[in-house]
Amino acid sequence: MAKKDEPVEVRQGEELDLKKVGEFLRDSIPGLRGELAVKQFPSGFSNLTYLVKAENREMILRRPPFGKKPKSGHDMSREYRILKALKPVFKYCPAPLVYTEDPAVMGCPFYVMERINGLIIRKNLPEGMTLDAKSARTLSENLIKVLCELHSVDYQKAGLADFGKPEGYVRRQVEGWIGRYRDARTPDAPDYEDIMAWLTAKMPADTDRPCIIHNDYKFDNVVLDPQNPLEIIGVLDWEMATLGDPMMDLGNSIAYWIEKDDPPDIQMVRMMATNIEGMLSRNEQVALYGRIMGRSINDFEFYFCFGLFRLAVIAQQIYYRFYHGQTKDERFKMLIGAVKILETAAKQVVTSSKL
Repeated sequence: MAKKDEPVEVRQGEELDLKKVGEFLRDSIPGLRGELAVKQFPSGFSNLTYLVKAENREMILRRPPFGKKPKSGHDMSREYRILKALKPVFKYCPAPLVYTEDPAVMGCPFYVMERINGLIIRKNLPEGMTLDAKSARTLSENLIKVLCELHSVDYQKAGLADFGKPEGYVRRQVEGWIGRYRDARTPDAPDYEDIMAWLTAKMPADTDRPCIIHNDYKFDNVVLDPQNPLEIIGVLDWEMATLGDPMMDLGNSIAYWIEKDDPPDIQMVRMMATNIEGMLSRNEQVALYGRIMGRSINDFEFYFCFGLFRLAVIAQQIYYRFYHGQTKDERFKMLIGAVKILETAAKQVVTSSKL
């Protein structure tokens, strides 16, 4: 049996006031029994995620990180709201339990949801999990199929028509992430100006198929069934979800995908076990998405390049916190290297593009 994703002791400086949080949860969630215990999931670089265990229930608590935060990021109320609206129509959502922005409880907004107990693929497969080439292919196909299910949800019927503004979405994304990079750039970071200029010049028109997009859809944000690890049973981390262009969502996902034949420098930024034998290639994933959704995809270089740039901005924003001493998490120190490697990858897309 493969080992499930388990939390560890809470990092220093990121502890919760268990007395205040416990009182709030008991008042808000009927039927909790016994003393509460808290641990922290160590992976991830954005919102902080904790396991809260009662005698009769396991819950996940999400709160914003400490230190400098992007103005548009870490909106706990949005994340909670989309879970409430999507759960009835998209079975992979965790069930949300309670949200509060009362500063007396934790000093920041946070929410609690049910835990989806299962396997999560990170840089390597979970301990005890093996995949032959056929199984790896099936799993990577299922990853795309679930994304297609999300993009097929009728967001108006789900009550999320005001959850975003599809008109001008690509332009806002390009201009917004350019601004974030410039705001978070440190003296040791590349300027990315040529890539930002290319993205600005090559922006496509608004999509004719706006939909709910996850904006961070990847293996370590999905949960696999422990009894059948090829089946996805949950999709996590909805903090950046909105209404927008589905091709931007796909591009963001493919930017994470490191293939087994990618060069050594690209392998250095691999975060998930996407390089094992049998996994679909990036091009195969795009083709599968196009077949399922019934659309022709001819300009994917733009979306892929944007996805790489966006990853670089996220890494740089997190590195900014470490550089300026706002966090002591040593994982963040390495991210400047990722920013530089992603620049090389994005430049290669620009150079080879026929757009």
